[in-house]
Amino acid sequence: MRIRDVSQPPVSFQLAPMIDIVFLLLIFFLVTYQITEQEKEMQVAVPTSEEGANKARVANEIVINLTKGGVISVSGETYTKEELSTKLEKIVIAAETSGQGSADQQPVRIRCDAIGTNQNLFEILDVIQKAGIWNISFASRDVPK
Repeated sequence: MRIRDVSQPPVSFQLAPMIDIVFLLLIFFLVTYQITEQEKEMQVAVPTSEEGANKARVANEIVINLTKGGVISVSGETYTKEELSTKLEKIVIAAETSGQGSADQQPVRIRCDAIGTNQNLFEILDVIQKAGIWNISFASRDVPK
């Protein structure tokens, strides 16, 4: 009588799926790192605040940098107030036509310089609100201890 060997062959660890996942994670972090670095400008010294809450970033948030000299930049490109108004109006129209909900809820974060003039800041606020955007927040940093 013949006796069969019922033991299973040893299980091997598959490396190909693991390597795929590692490369996908690497690509994801490289892409998101470059996007956030474009939004940070070293020429803007954001004001400090003890009580300011650092809200979590939203994926479609527009970051507007305002230097102390009144230079406006978004994603590394410099804009005049009129150009910024046109850009924001196009974003609102695109949000309305794509059905992303209420277009006035488009998040905008302003990174203004701590020693800049209030007049420049209020002019930018007017431009944003005239474009139909009301979800505006300000960037701040914690007070050094």
